[in-house]
Parts: sequence; structure tokens; C-alpha cells
Amino acid sequence: MGIFSWILLGLIAGILAKFIMPGKDESGFVVTTLLGIAGAFIGGWIGSIVGLGTVGEFSLSSLTTAVVGALVLLFVYRAIKK
Repeated sequence: MGIFSWILLGLIAGILAKFIMPGKDESGFVVTTLLGIAGAFIGGWIGSIVGLGTVGEFSLSSLTTAVVGALVLLFVYRAIKK
């Protein structure tokens, strides 16, 4: 999957993570989207290491690992901001 696909997947993952973990964020949509993109990269990388899919495919498993990565980053971001 190319870099543009990972950015698109990260955008989707960021939106889903924000929907799953709602709350008032001062940073807004842009930071949530960037966290989603970073979560897509991190989640995809960790998912490929543990055998949950590869970073070269766009599938339900890659979307799931991207959302989980975005949720973790969103949680860490909120914990640091407090």
C-alpha cells in the first residue's frame, strides 16, 4: 500500500478513533487526523510484526490495527495533555 493509501487509512482510523473515544479535545480535527495517520503507521507496523496482517494490503485487519493504533495514540495524547 502506498503512502497516500496509508494517509487515507489514517484519516479513516482517526475519525473512527474519535468516534469510539469521544471527548473534548482542544486540538480539534487536525491533530486527531494526524494521530490517526500516525496510528495507522504504528498499528500497521505492529500488526505485521505479530501476524495480524501486512502493511501492503488494505483490508479489515489493516483498518482494525490502524484504529487500535490511533486509539492508543489518542489515549496517550490525552494523558499527556492533562
